[in-house]
Amino acid sequence: MASVTYDHVTKDFGNVRAVNDLNMEIADKEFLVFVGPSGCGKTTALRLLAGLEEITSGRILIGDRVVNDVAPKDRDIAMVFQSYALYPHLTVFDNMAFSLKLRGTPKEEIKKSVAEAAEILGINELLDRKPRQLSGGQRQRVAVGRAIVRHPKVFLFDEPLSNLDAKLRVQTRAEISKLHQRLQTTFIYVTHDQTEAMTMATRIAVTNKGKLQQLDSPQTMYDRPANMFVAGFIGSPAMNFFPGKIKKDAGQLFVETAGFSVAIPEERAKPFFDFIDKKVVFGIRPEDVKNPQFMPPNIHGEKITAKVDVIELMGNEIYLYLMSGKNSFVARVDPRTTFKAGEDVQVALNMDNFHIFDPETEIAIR
Repeated sequence: MASVTYDHVTKDFGNVRAVNDLNMEIADKEFLVFVGPSGCGKTTALRLLAGLEEITSGRILIGDRVVNDVAPKDRDIAMVFQSYALYPHLTVFDNMAFSLKLRGTPKEEIKKSVAEAAEILGINELLDRKPRQLSGGQRQRVAVGRAIVRHPKVFLFDEPLSNLDAKLRVQTRAEISKLHQRLQTTFIYVTHDQTEAMTMATRIAVTNKGKLQQLDSPQTMYDRPANMFVAGFIGSPAMNFFPGKIKKDAGQLFVETAGFSVAIPEERAKPFFDFIDKKVVFGIRPEDVKNPQFMPPNIHGEKITAKVDVIELMGNEIYLYLMSGKNSFVARVDPRTTFKAGEDVQVALNMDNFHIFDPETEIAIR
């Protein structure tokens, strides 16, 4: 088993900088998820670790070993791709055993390793089938099994669930998490799906335009995003943002936007005294926009008036798309809510969980 270190790693493709001075340490047995939009550099970072791309500058270490000039086959890693990349003419057993045969592993050892991996993944009964006889989920398990038999120090997953339907994605997500717990090996996983990142990761690395934006545990990243990009990317629906200013009246601080003004609780006001009369961006998550009728007790609820634009019934909750002034925003409210489209309503903002950002740097103000 091994840790992984990116030490000032940069990768350029001509004039395009895909990875920009990436610095991070991934602990032994950790489940680290790279997440970000298409083109943010997450897959490139994974391919640099695998040895499938050359580093422009910096170092990558697996354990204490610098692997910049080590061939991919000698890095002791195994990679699971978005495409299953199974040999169509080989059985499941032969696909899983292929790399071991190339190494000259004894037949009995190959048989044992494949059987163990098949048992872990629940595909024992599929070993004699060809890939065309398998479902998408079964093919994905075979691809993972092919990696398991190698007993690598590090597993790399490049968007492995993208080709699966929604229900199978949820199921396979849970299987990969259980696999990590069972194997106790370092997992590094790339996805554009923030739900996968939140549910699977020990820590999440959010990247954008080649730069690491924040590296933290899922809950910390959700509760304390470092900047507006992370705040808007992590969470579904995304955080609501309102341009505004910090105002002071009779010793009380307020956030004033084009559509409403809300008081900042005294115990949270201290960081914002330096921003009085300055432009800020006020952020609040949809679940912190409440129907006052069903608001939990003991929270700082600031009521505002908004117009209901669209209502989405989700069964266990309702999404309200609201307008306040020129600002549109989303609320996740109690399913007993009876608001109607087109009417003016009162909603309450939970001011225990608001966020303030600097509009120029987009960095969170703590």
